[in-house]
Amino acid sequence: MKLDAIIRKLMPREERFHELFARDTENLLRAVRVFGEIARNRGLDARRVRFVELKALEHDGDGITRQIFEALNSTFITPMDREDIRSLAKDLDDVLDFLEGVGQALILFELEEAPDGIQQFAAILERMAVAIDRVMRLIWDLNNEKEIQECVVSISDMENQADHLYNALIAELFKDGRDPMHTLKWKEIYDGLEDACDECKELTHVVANIMVKNA
Repeated sequence: MKLDAIIRKLMPREERFHELFARDTENLLRAVRVFGEIARNRGLDARRVRFVELKALEHDGDGITRQIFEALNSTFITPMDREDIRSLAKDLDDVLDFLEGVGQALILFELEEAPDGIQQFAAILERMAVAIDRVMRLIWDLNNEKEIQECVVSISDMENQADHLYNALIAELFKDGRDPMHTLKWKEIYDGLEDACDECKELTHVVANIMVKNA
């Protein structure tokens, strides 16, 4: 192998990671929108159809995560710390996993209702995914610090909204006279959705850490 080819192989491939993360966040956006349709649909048949789509997107996300890890293993110099890249990829993968888990629970528990709570969670998650997509496109150029910080604050605010929503929904579920089994089923749904929102905020912690390291 010629020397220039060796050098090219060892040089940072920022565009490679940029492209992979762009695909990853686009996939996440599609997934949260499909989940929104699941949340709004009433009836198991409609939910089953959309869940097949969600499951496929979760599988695609797993594939992109593997490609990011493979790129880490084959790139000598990375555009940011390896652990930060790994954490970003893992957080995105975890959000998808939680969404897929909630979708599956809705089917397994045979829940046909579309209460306001699940629809509100779906709307928050879609807004968070839009902000995540933006921040992951900005992060490769730290001259975008102001815009990145705005996205981080926005995601944090949305996660706080999700916390308030979760607390209100759980309080409502455990009111006297509710069917205990129905309560437990919906608590698992809301737990999974809160976990997905928490994971979005975890990603912003990684982003903030990157900004501090490169200040």
